[in-house]
Amino acid sequence: MLVLSRKVKEQIKIGDNIVVSVLGIEGNSVKIGIEAPGKISILRMEVFEQIQKENIGSAAGAPEDISQAAALVKKRFIKEQKD
Repeated sequence: MLVLSRKVKEQIKIGDNIVVSVLGIEGNSVKIGIEAPGKISILRMEVFEQIQKENIGSAAGAPEDISQAAALVKKRFIKEQKD
């Protein structure tokens, strides 16, 4: 991890088109501004981790859901064949 010290109103440039600005410091909180192209996703780490957790939970349940769906389709197909 690169560690940099910046003062209020100083900036950091990342790549060709991302600029991070220190807007203010209050107590133990730092207010930052990020200028980046709209196609770049910017998330608070806690939000990113929650999304990952939910995606893993959804993926874990998927095989059972698919098996249940396949059983329902098979049951419907057999019923239609009899009718």
